[in-house]
Amino acid sequence: MPELKSLVLLHSNDMHGDFMSKDRDEQLIGGVSMLSGYVSQVRSQEETVLYAIAGDMLQGSLIDSEYRGISTMEIMNYISPDIVCVGNHEVDYGLPHLLFLEKFAKFPIITANLYIKNQATRLLQPYKLIEIDGLRIMFIGILTESVLDSLRTDKYVGTFVDIKEAAAEVGKICNAYQTTDVDLTVLLTHIGFENDCKLAAMLHPDWGVDVIIGGHSHTVLEQPAVVNNILVAQAGTGTTQIGRFDMMVNKDTNTVESFQWQLVPINSSHCPRDPDIERVIAMYSGELDEKYGRILTHLTRKLTHPRRQQETELGNLFADICWDMLKVDVMMLGSGSIRKTELGPIVTVADLKAIFPFSEPIHQVILTGEQLKRAFGRVLLTENLTNSSEHYQVNKGVEVIFDDASNSLISLKVDGVSVDDNLLYRVGLASFHYNNFDKFLGLSKDEVLKNGRPLVLATSQTDIIEEYFMTHNNLNARIEGRIQRIGE
Repeated sequence: MPELKSLVLLHSNDMHGDFMSKDRDEQLIGGVSMLSGYVSQVRSQEETVLYAIAGDMLQGSLIDSEYRGISTMEIMNYISPDIVCVGNHEVDYGLPHLLFLEKFAKFPIITANLYIKNQATRLLQPYKLIEIDGLRIMFIGILTESVLDSLRTDKYVGTFVDIKEAAAEVGKICNAYQTTDVDLTVLLTHIGFENDCKLAAMLHPDWGVDVIIGGHSHTVLEQPAVVNNILVAQAGTGTTQIGRFDMMVNKDTNTVESFQWQLVPINSSHCPRDPDIERVIAMYSGELDEKYGRILTHLTRKLTHPRRQQETELGNLFADICWDMLKVDVMMLGSGSIRKTELGPIVTVADLKAIFPFSEPIHQVILTGEQLKRAFGRVLLTENLTNSSEHYQVNKGVEVIFDDASNSLISLKVDGVSVDDNLLYRVGLASFHYNNFDKFLGLSKDEVLKNGRPLVLATSQTDIIEEYFMTHNNLNARIEGRIQRIGE
């Protein structure tokens, strides 16, 4: 008879500072208090439990951004995950700050492929071998190439951005432990579900990878995918749910003998609250309420931003404000920079900081009409309709029509006039997108710089919006067909 051991493997990803519970249908859902309560409950009920987080604990709440992730690490220390991998938002406050937060954390943070270029020296622990109740489990961290987007100006930092190179790095680590009796090997990744499946297909069976727990694409699954005999799972985004594997591990063959998986809702019907975490959150919230409780403006109604891949009410509002204040021809506002799905009708400083936490500069670049059409044609490609791709909101007067049937741009107008290939247009971009426009817009810096010197129009995008709110009331925005997709 084979020796079988049971294991409960809990997992979260892309929590994004989602600390607070929400009242929905007369029931509390989500929040780190009940999430912690559920994890503690499972740990008390089951013999062998591990809790893993697949990146992006940081960014998305005022509590996180005000304290630059220190508050998040203190809260996560109370939840006490067993293992965490780096996500792209872990570097939002800069690489040195990530290394500081890693020291502050009382749990291991791993990634195998973030390194110093000139010596190929890894910056963090690449893997962790955890022994629990007679099981030896290897976790290896792999992050997304978009971590480099935030570090684009840092020429000393690199990553294995190619999936094949990441697979080779996994093989290198697994081969180093071939003579060690590892019962289960888990990749903790932040590269998106589709790339997780591609990575699984490239892994040699002899490397012994059993499970990939991923993040970044915010994918909600009914059941894990099975690729190359490897289980691939993800748990959406935020704290309203948690993934749970109940598995039997075969210690003789070092494989998963059997498993059950579910996406467990975090709500007050079955998740106890954690009073210790609630006290920590109350402490931070009290300080922020005093500082950021001031009312900025009143919108005519609640405005929404349900999906980053489409034109939204909030996207139109923010793009129009930047366009009006900065006097560019086209404002391309990154959809992903809007971190909440709704705002208003009352808007406080805290609301604005939470929904728009990236207080980054806005640059003006000069593009020819041909380059502008090429950029929109690149952004709107059908294959880019994912949470992992960059999307944009545009100001009024801009009309973009894209044909999904031919996967091509049909029409682009500015102020009701078709864009002329030979004319020059002033385009506003936040610095994250300016530093990466070769990747996001498909334009090389050399060809863009020939059109004129880029300018910094404002050192803080959030400051512009805050000032506008303070001098304008009863603002409204609607979907107007600024970005249209036809031929679906």
